[in-house]
Amino acid sequence: MTGRVIHIVDDEAPVRASLAFMLVSAGFTVKAHANARAFLAESWKPDEVCLLTDLRMPDMDGLELLTELRRRGIDAPSIVLTGHGDVPMAVAAMKAGASDFIEKPYSEATIIDAIHAACARFDAHSKNGLSIAPTDIRHRLRQLTSREREILEGVVAGLPNKTIAYDLEISPRTVEAHRASIMAKMQARSLPELVRMTLAVDLSAEKGDPDRDRN
Repeated sequence: MTGRVIHIVDDEAPVRASLAFMLVSAGFTVKAHANARAFLAESWKPDEVCLLTDLRMPDMDGLELLTELRRRGIDAPSIVLTGHGDVPMAVAAMKAGASDFIEKPYSEATIIDAIHAACARFDAHSKNGLSIAPTDIRHRLRQLTSREREILEGVVAGLPNKTIAYDLEISPRTVEAHRASIMAKMQARSLPELVRMTLAVDLSAEKGDPDRDRN
């Protein structure tokens, strides 16, 4: 069990209460906040915090909260909860310092596993959240075709499949097929892990094979 206090930031009282009950029952120490500014106003030590924040909130949303923490030089494990339509913003949140993002609806096991993993990565001083070396990530990137690289760049930019398909003048179904191939070649178990891999290296410097299929 992590020794960190889990700080829940969500503007919906029923969601805060449900998450708090779930995590307290699982043995965590929990503090709940009605909004981002209330969390920022509290006195806490970064090395004792794990942040669990909703993405869409009034006044200051989850992305703005993470950006403000980074501006203050605060680095702590942070997990963003997001709706399916918010995935592009969730990708932006990871670029702003989030450790992970979880799409709604989520299970209790998913939340608890994400908290343990995020805290363990920080406690082990592995801020990119990966057990794979950058050289191995680069090797996997080189296995992608040029078309897969184009689609990966769109995914990491937070673009939905339909937008990627329109930009590349291919069908959304073709994009989905390529995304599945990208996940397999990169050996990524989830979209957050795929994003973390690309953030750990300079994606623009890793060239695909220009002679391979672009369909």
